[in-house]
Amino acid sequence: MNKDSIICNIMAQVSYKLFRQLKSGEITSLFINKKERLQKGVWLEAREFPTVGFKFRPFWHCTEKPTAPHLSEKGRVWLRVEMEDFEEYQRPVIQGGKWYLAKRIKIIE
Repeated sequence: MNKDSIICNIMAQVSYKLFRQLKSGEITSLFINKKERLQKGVWLEAREFPTVGFKFRPFWHCTEKPTAPHLSEKGRVWLRVEMEDFEEYQRPVIQGGKWYLAKRIKIIE
């Protein structure tokens, strides 16, 4: 990914991800491919969806703690996820601190 990341090949690690929660209770990604409904309890592979206005990062973005002060939580929900095959990045505190970019996640709660 880049020289400032730490590559982590741990079997699975728990982290947090902010999702959009629809009135039906279904969840989707916040910005990229947000029309796709996401299922809990199954491994989800990161896929490529180049989107105008967003840097191309074909990974799931997760955080160490359920906080990202720069993002609104209106209509959104923090859920715990397991992740595999990920890299760790240190981001500014205003962006939640430690981030993970994962190739696979499973929404667990």
